[in-house]
Amino acid sequence: MADTTKAPAKITLPSEVFEVEVTNHELLKLAYDSYLANSRTASATTKQRGEVRGGGKKPWKQKGTGRARFGSSRNPIWRGGGIVFGPRGNENYTKRLSTTSKRVALRQALTLSNKSNKIVVLDFKTTGKTSETVKFLADNKLERRVLMVVDEKTPELLRATNNLQNVLLVRANYLSVYHIINADKVVLSTKSVDIIKDWLVGGDK
Repeated sequence: MADTTKAPAKITLPSEVFEVEVTNHELLKLAYDSYLANSRTASATTKQRGEVRGGGKKPWKQKGTGRARFGSSRNPIWRGGGIVFGPRGNENYTKRLSTTSKRVALRQALTLSNKSNKIVVLDFKTTGKTSETVKFLADNKLERRVLMVVDEKTPELLRATNNLQNVLLVRANYLSVYHIINADKVVLSTKSVDIIKDWLVGGDK
């Protein structure tokens, strides 16, 4: 059985990342919405008048009926007709956010999580068994949605966490505001703390 004990040394989280000032949540909302928008795919598509099957025959003659003239039963204002201005499958839903804004939003999300005691620093070693992850979570009282942040996704870590719906494994330099906010507990490995600091602080210099 792999060693799933707590990290022997207590890690002090860098204040420039985990203790920043959060005056409002507007930037956090923008980063959260940006992640969802950029993950969205334009899968919906509708048929226009010329793409709907049928409608080749004129419904009734042009004159003499007392009714309005119509050339096709696939007219958009008819039931079963084409769709006007519907989605075509080529829509672009992405929302751009500058790199600096993303880093500020991540620092704010980590700060709020740290204040609410959602963040713990633990090193998890495994041979690739799901049971080892379950024991690790139970031993450290990590319940519900757990975000595990590591310096590198090893094959053993992937095998040990892939089958657990409440566990999400991410590399430190791929953190997102969306995952941090939605997690009930954020587990940082010792090495990931330095990577996060270099990424979110060193990158602004």
